[in-house]
Amino acid sequence: MSDAVSPIMILNAADDVGVARKVIPAGAAAGPEGLVARSQIGRGHKIALHAIPKGQEVLKFGQVIGVASAPIEAGDHVHLHNLDMIDAHHDYDFGGVAGPALLPEAERRTFMGFDRGPGGVGTRNYIGIISSVNCSATVSRYVAEHFNRHHGLDGFPNVDGVVALTHGSGCAINTKSEGYRILTRTIQGYARHPNFGGILMIGLGCETNQIAPILEHYKLAEGTLLRTMTIQQTGGTRKTIEAACEAINEMLPIVNSVGRTPQPLSGIKLALECGGSDGYSGISANPALGFASDMLVRNGATTVLAETPEIYGAEHLLTRRAVNADVARKLLDRIEWWRQYTARNGDELNNNPSFGNKLGGLTTILEKSLGAVAKGGSMPLSAVYEYAEMITEPGFVFMDTPGYDPVAVTGQVAGGCNVICFTTGRGSVSGFKPAPCIKIATNSEMYRHMQEDMDLNCGDIVSGEDTIEAAGERIFEEVIAVASGKKTRSEEFEYGDNEFVPWQVGAVT
Repeated sequence: MSDAVSPIMILNAADDVGVARKVIPAGAAAGPEGLVARSQIGRGHKIALHAIPKGQEVLKFGQVIGVASAPIEAGDHVHLHNLDMIDAHHDYDFGGVAGPALLPEAERRTFMGFDRGPGGVGTRNYIGIISSVNCSATVSRYVAEHFNRHHGLDGFPNVDGVVALTHGSGCAINTKSEGYRILTRTIQGYARHPNFGGILMIGLGCETNQIAPILEHYKLAEGTLLRTMTIQQTGGTRKTIEAACEAINEMLPIVNSVGRTPQPLSGIKLALECGGSDGYSGISANPALGFASDMLVRNGATTVLAETPEIYGAEHLLTRRAVNADVARKLLDRIEWWRQYTARNGDELNNNPSFGNKLGGLTTILEKSLGAVAKGGSMPLSAVYEYAEMITEPGFVFMDTPGYDPVAVTGQVAGGCNVICFTTGRGSVSGFKPAPCIKIATNSEMYRHMQEDMDLNCGDIVSGEDTIEAAGERIFEEVIAVASGKKTRSEEFEYGDNEFVPWQVGAVT
């Protein structure tokens, strides 16, 4: 039976397990050389290709994903009951590869974007309202609702909307702490994001996270398109809402006057994200996105991989691609920080995969990480950034973030990402204004079931009817189309107002 029609996929000749293309009933033929399923194997789940003794490391993708916790027979289902996590130990290559080979400038693609000058290129033209503290969140949302729901944008066709960026922090934190630095760095990143034509910052007035120090430290100058106010100084909630609406009404004609113009793909910073992953994520959508990432980098764009806990165990695949030893060491330093951070909080890096990941066939974080890294393609790793740090280096880069999707993407957008590609096997549905989010399904069953929320399907790679290269080219074209104004499914439903979730680190007192 050829691999194209085999019930299982074997991803590397060295592998101990195959992955089921569809449900394989107990007793059914499962693949090469008379392999028979000894129990039912779910879609995306692993089947042993041969006997594996207890204590032996198990390979998938040609890499270790765990250790057999019990004797495994050929045809057995390999999952939580017989596969345990194992500490990842690798011999690391410390970089030194050449930078990416770019296409000749005349051959590089362009897109239609909003030229913000030194501020970059926008793919959308929003006005943002940023609350400095949770205490000003209600007022911020009320102002945004006034414009979005009550015809406040009539006559301004070039304005995509008003976004209220609210959060649950801003007070009871130490201003000398890492948590405070992360919060202010995130806020300033959104305040200068090229997908915003104008920004209004609203505080309560007495909070720890004062607006003025943010402006001073990050050299943000107030003006017509960057306004600030506090509820206490303005005279209460109603007066603040009135003043905020007046300020935005003054911005609207200016923001509306900006139109799209042809821009080089170097103006695109693409966040590479996955969530609700399944056993197919590292086989279909993630490597297809990696192929698209390579195409974008060759055209001068920047692509940003994140979620440090979800590259754990696969970091050696990135360090060997680093352009120099400093980049490789910085990545390993962030891994070590996470080891210490999880340990002092009574946790571990293998507090992952999630419940849904496991239902989808993923067993250990090593297995999940190998699939997650595939989103990063094959280009050299040009830089490693801390959470919400401004991304300045073109090419393929990495940002240190948690694995929790809203927090991870918030950091990437704060760093300047103006488009997001989000692969999902279980069906994640987040939006992430002001950056448009392209949802990419890893399997056709979920795509058909949740088609209203998915933008692209890579599930046919699993069935053998599609290829990683062809799917990657479709993703590449979709990124250009969306960056040029095509609405994603999330945008059609006006989703994405609640996914601004800055990473909270440290004590709240």
